Amino acid sequence: MIKVLITNEQSQHEVDCEQLRAAVSGVVDEAEIGTGEVSLAIVDDATIHTLNVQYLQHDYPTDVISFVLEQAVGHLEGEVIVSAEMAATVAQEYGWPAEHELLLYVIHGTLHLVGYDDKDPQQKIEMQAAERRHLKRFSIEHRT
Repeated sequence: MIKVLITNEQSQHEVDCEQLRAAVSGVVDEAEIGTGEVSLAIVDDATIHTLNVQYLQHDYPTDVISFVLEQAVGHLEGEVIVSAEMAATVAQEYGWPAEHELLLYVIHGTLHLVGYDDKDPQQKIEMQAAERRHLKRFSIEHRT
């Protein structure tokens, strides 16, 4: 069984931890990963900016960062860090709830943990299809 640990390190935006936990579990279950732990941190733009510089050498805030710490067949240890502040800002641009945008970031980051990528056009299409599939579990249509 996968353990999902959630820390909410920001206080500006409400977070539905149970929904986010269910999203992570759904992605890892679909990937047939049965053991391990995924840590999910909900942070603000300043925190994710610092992490983006420190670990990826990108000097800007971003929406989500994920790290695979350990992986084997059926086992995963990983971290997903999402910015609730970025989710709120981007959600306004798309005209949908910030909670949906944050959920999308969590799904996106977890998909990276289980092996999805979005670096080339075909991979991006496959990843967006997976995002849509997982959002539908919550009766949410993808924003794009």
